[in-house]
Amino acid sequence: MSKQQQPISPLKNFFAGGFGGVCLVFAGHPLDTIKVRLQTQPKPKPGESLLYAGTIDCLKKTVAKEGVKGLYKGMAAPIIGVTPMFAVCFFGFGLGKKLQQRTPDDILTYPQLFAAGMLSGVFTTAIMAPGERIKCLLQIQASTGEVKYAGPMDCVKQLYRESGIRGIYRGTALTLMRDVPASGMYFMSYEWLKHLLTPAGKSHNELSVPSVLFAGGMAGIFNWAVAIPPDVLKSRFQTAPEGKYPNGFRDVLRELIREEGVASLYKGFNAVMLRAFPANAACFLGFELAMKFLNWLAPNL
Repeated sequence: MSKQQQPISPLKNFFAGGFGGVCLVFAGHPLDTIKVRLQTQPKPKPGESLLYAGTIDCLKKTVAKEGVKGLYKGMAAPIIGVTPMFAVCFFGFGLGKKLQQRTPDDILTYPQLFAAGMLSGVFTTAIMAPGERIKCLLQIQASTGEVKYAGPMDCVKQLYRESGIRGIYRGTALTLMRDVPASGMYFMSYEWLKHLLTPAGKSHNELSVPSVLFAGGMAGIFNWAVAIPPDVLKSRFQTAPEGKYPNGFRDVLRELIREEGVASLYKGFNAVMLRAFPANAACFLGFELAMKFLNWLAPNL
């Protein structure tokens, strides 16, 4: 590194990460709606065809039936949830990096960056698990047609009434299985690509906008390549009726592989990957811009 690197500030990471999260939701929510509808669509009866043939078909049908607004269904919950979640996620990554540095000038190895990313995954799951459960339940009731919950708060109240705090946190182990390794991959691949794209003798902070977008988008793809199988299991488990899977995710895995084969673990792959690139490109660009602004605003924080 030619220039003195800015000391790592978990607090700045917190605010910049929150802004990155808002950018991510705006760029990615339409495809998230499609992903959940594809993953949870009912099995067709003999002789009938699937409700949605694929990503594009689901997009067309949703827009035809509900307008572009239909693609942004349920966006309030992720904005309220994602902003603090990405703030906590980037904070966890900053903290993980800081904890592994002996001096502020230490440059971390890739395994250390992976470990810092995994720490951020543990941090986010605490916030993430209930939000994800509520999001899945609200998204599928729109496509199944029976309205059980009036909105996010109503959903929390009903779940709490039915099965206490455990009902709200159902699927946490699966969320951890999904987010801890995937977050390690996410941050490590972002830092690696940034390093790769930085011209010799330049600092990472001088990367061009297209480079940041590319590194962020690819990091999203690496993240999901690791996260999709546990994500499919989690969507199934969190939207299943009470008591359907007594042994948790092992039952979901057995049933899926028995009924639909190993390929079903990569359900919704196209929708996820299509969304992962623009959403995470937007997220990291938002993060880097906010970071520059904060470093300018409070250089010594």
